[in-house]
Amino acid sequence: MTKQIRPEEAVKMIKNGSTVMIGGFLGAAVPLLMIDQLAESDIKEITLITIGAGYRGGGVDIGKLILNRQIKKIICSHVGTDPNLISQIVNNEIEMDLSPMGTFVERVRAGGAGLGAVVTPVGLGTEVEKMAEKITIDGNDFLLHKPIRAEIAIVKAYRADSLGNLQYSGIYSSNPVMATAADLVIAEVDELVEIGDILPEQVGTPGIYVDYIVPGHSSKKRQEIYEALWIATNKL
Repeated sequence: MTKQIRPEEAVKMIKNGSTVMIGGFLGAAVPLLMIDQLAESDIKEITLITIGAGYRGGGVDIGKLILNRQIKKIICSHVGTDPNLISQIVNNEIEMDLSPMGTFVERVRAGGAGLGAVVTPVGLGTEVEKMAEKITIDGNDFLLHKPIRAEIAIVKAYRADSLGNLQYSGIYSSNPVMATAADLVIAEVDELVEIGDILPEQVGTPGIYVDYIVPGHSSKKRQEIYEALWIATNKL
């Protein structure tokens, strides 16, 4: 059975210099409690793998890690909503590996599936060329990107049972694919349920991928957090 642990126990599995995937995008389907625990720790030099920057400015979700200067490298597809992240990248304080969003997700999927590369024409003639290898196949140019894997993935799901089966609800972004592409997977969930409460057709990530379950905020609490956030940021 998958082990249920507290957030403060889970964060101890992350060390200085760890490569960490964090699911979600722009505040949606983000493991808020685990990010808070990581932000409160003294862990530094993290290579962060995530689709994009925090929601509409610094200090929100993964933006907390940026403000704390805990990140040495970010592998992502979007940075435009966090001025602090942009500043640290421009000042060479954070190294960036940037891929178009579809390419990024495919790189993670390739890492989980054990594939050797992602080959795509997307990004030809742009800055993305500098972050990939240009190859020619049958007379056509493509960009070759290496797969992405992490030591630890922190994903967000709606529900989990004691076997670690995860159920998602609504848009859950990169979480399902990230759960396949790390050596150790920690799932933060809104609810813990009994075996059988999640029907087979509702399983978004089978428990075989999940090592630890962390009880996160309830769905109601998450709604309150995001309502307060959206009200605050819309006043800016």
